[in-house]
Amino acid sequence: MSNQFLTFKIDGTQYAAEVHNVQEVLEYMPVTKVPCATSYMEGLINSRGQGISVVNLRKKFGMPEAEPTKETRIIVMEVKNAEEKTVTFGAIADSVQEVIDLSDDEIEPSPKFGNSIAAQFIRGIGKRDDSFIIILNMDQIFSTEEIIKLETAATAITG
Repeated sequence: MSNQFLTFKIDGTQYAAEVHNVQEVLEYMPVTKVPCATSYMEGLINSRGQGISVVNLRKKFGMPEAEPTKETRIIVMEVKNAEEKTVTFGAIADSVQEVIDLSDDEIEPSPKFGNSIAAQFIRGIGKRDDSFIIILNMDQIFSTEEIIKLETAATAITG
């Protein structure tokens, strides 16, 4: 069986998210800072009248910070929380590459060592043209408590 993934780079490493989690890709835009937010929450943007919490995956994954460039994008994603409610957020990526198809036999289980990202965040490792792609499990990147904070911040600007 083949699955579609959006590939993007963070700190020189290629990552992927399942296309069904991706709502849209936006050019980077300034975000409105939120007081007392978690360290990886950059703030909020308004996209088509909807308040969207924006997270910095570099900070979430413990990577060094970087200034936005002309290639920086905000990937608007939807995930399900523990109650199966859809939550929308934006994730900052250094760049977005392409949508690719990977069959199940091109995806290996995540290794148990050598990666700065917690194992529960990783669905598997994709192989493409002698390179590896870390496939993120977007539904597992945030805890229920973190998702509630994302929802609360976004609701604050849209009511």
